[in-house]
Amino acid sequence: MLWHELTVHTTEEAQEMISNLLYEAGAGGVSIEESGTLNKTRDTRYGELYDEPLNDIPEGEAVIKGYYAESVSMNDIIQELAPRVAELREFGIDPGKAQISWKTVDEDDWAHAWKQYFKPLRVSERLTIKPTWEEYTPAGPDEKIIELDPGMAFGTGTHPTTALCLRALEKHIRGGEEVIDVGTGSGILAVGAVLLGAKSVLALDLDPMAVDSARENVALNRLQDSVAVRESDLLSLLGGERALDTAAGAMWPSARPGRPAEAETALDGSASETGHGVTLPVKMVVANILAEIIVLFTDDVYRALQPGGLYIASGIYKDKEELVAKALVSSGFEIMEISREEDWAAFTAGKR
Repeated sequence: MLWHELTVHTTEEAQEMISNLLYEAGAGGVSIEESGTLNKTRDTRYGELYDEPLNDIPEGEAVIKGYYAESVSMNDIIQELAPRVAELREFGIDPGKAQISWKTVDEDDWAHAWKQYFKPLRVSERLTIKPTWEEYTPAGPDEKIIELDPGMAFGTGTHPTTALCLRALEKHIRGGEEVIDVGTGSGILAVGAVLLGAKSVLALDLDPMAVDSARENVALNRLQDSVAVRESDLLSLLGGERALDTAAGAMWPSARPGRPAEAETALDGSASETGHGVTLPVKMVVANILAEIIVLFTDDVYRALQPGGLYIASGIYKDKEELVAKALVSSGFEIMEISREEDWAAFTAGKR
């Protein structure tokens, strides 16, 4: 089967937004390749070795590829995509060169070849991400294995933002917590949280493809009794109404209004059963999404947390740290910790 491969040369800062734009334009899968330069500061505490650059992409840049059915008109796709990529500058996101090109490829050239680069990876003291097609023997009884088959659409879970979240979860989960995972994607954080001792996790995502992927990975890890995956957002869960302005809609193109029938009414300080295996307010919320989205619902996260509860937020590019910090403090959070890897940061904030 033949597919059209559309390539965008951009920046690491813009990669998440451009990936979303490719999906909005109908991509059946997306791959992201960041700079492989050795000039980057890399975390090697768990034995990762970087003897040679992975590619010749300049530092700070990224190459994003989207895959479209052979019947799709690529000229129409490019006409739709190009102005939306350029528009990112209006929201403070630099898309760099934003060069767009396309070619036709055979399905086997992209659907499976990427798997050779995805190997088991120890991301924390206790957690290792293992692709389902790889053999791996844990180093000891304390090592927890996250089985993952993410598919092209959701990456391998080894991006610095994911690793930062998993390490923060490992540091702060004490056992028995109820957790909400906002923007779950492949479900890797939800799975990791339960393996680390959380009692139950409600994993939310607005993308139905992500919901399907997360459910499959939860099943791979045999955690269906502990992790519930739902197509929803946090505000809908709390019973509010989404009121995104034009800028917010551009930042999260897949967002849409609406409240699921099973959502509870707004919190009044008392416990509220969500119907999804967790009871509001919860002990912990984790979100690995764009900084521009994180700042839109810090008040909602605050409402969803118990006093003393923790909010772990990642997906924050280095030039957006101040933006996120101000939003968290404005909502009443105390910033407890900021961890960094390469050009990305994760915040751990507590509800006073």
